[in-house]
Amino acid sequence: MLITGGASGLGAATVDAVLAEGGRPVVIDRDPPGADVLYRKADLADTAATEAAVTELAEEAGGLDAVFTAAGIDVPGTLDTVPAEVWENVVRVNLFGTAAVVRAALPYLERSHGTVVTCASTLGLSAVSDATAYCAGKFGVIGFSRALAAETAGRIGVTTLVPGGMRTAFFDAREDRYKPPADAKLNDPRHVAAAVLFALRQPAGCEVRELVVCASEESSWP
Repeated sequence: MLITGGASGLGAATVDAVLAEGGRPVVIDRDPPGADVLYRKADLADTAATEAAVTELAEEAGGLDAVFTAAGIDVPGTLDTVPAEVWENVVRVNLFGTAAVVRAALPYLERSHGTVVTCASTLGLSAVSDATAYCAGKFGVIGFSRALAAETAGRIGVTTLVPGGMRTAFFDAREDRYKPPADAKLNDPRHVAAAVLFALRQPAGCEVRELVVCASEESSWP
């Protein structure tokens, strides 16, 4: 199973979950993962480097039976205060990076009749202020995933994961006003990783097309 963003947060939790099940995760990230797994360094904003990393890992692993595009970034702020290159990079990583990974993985997934789980967000369904780049990218992931499911029906499985906020380092670099309050109700990423594995365990011909997983008091859902 190929996992992007597998060095931290939800990606790392999914790596641990796959290892606990006896699976063999492989990772693409800008940073090396903590687990002893096959790894390639790549920035998902770089399509060529991303596609090369997917191919190298797939060949070294002897194929791919699943892909989880957990990697994602955000730089919150109003449209007129976030520099254009920063704004575009958020969309590039979250949306174009997802497409690059799936594009390169498709031949391997088709051979194994595998499954891709894309990672959107509750902010891919519910828009909020000061998140135009993130919402644009995650709304795009949902549209991309639905079209991909139609395009590849019967050849590979496609699940769109829609997670709410989680207790990860995702918020650490933000200004205080953009960080969740201390009493925010956030999900444990291990619980979300378990949902990813649930989607992958479906029998042939049965697919979880979209899966919303959030804390019971998630503010951005519904």
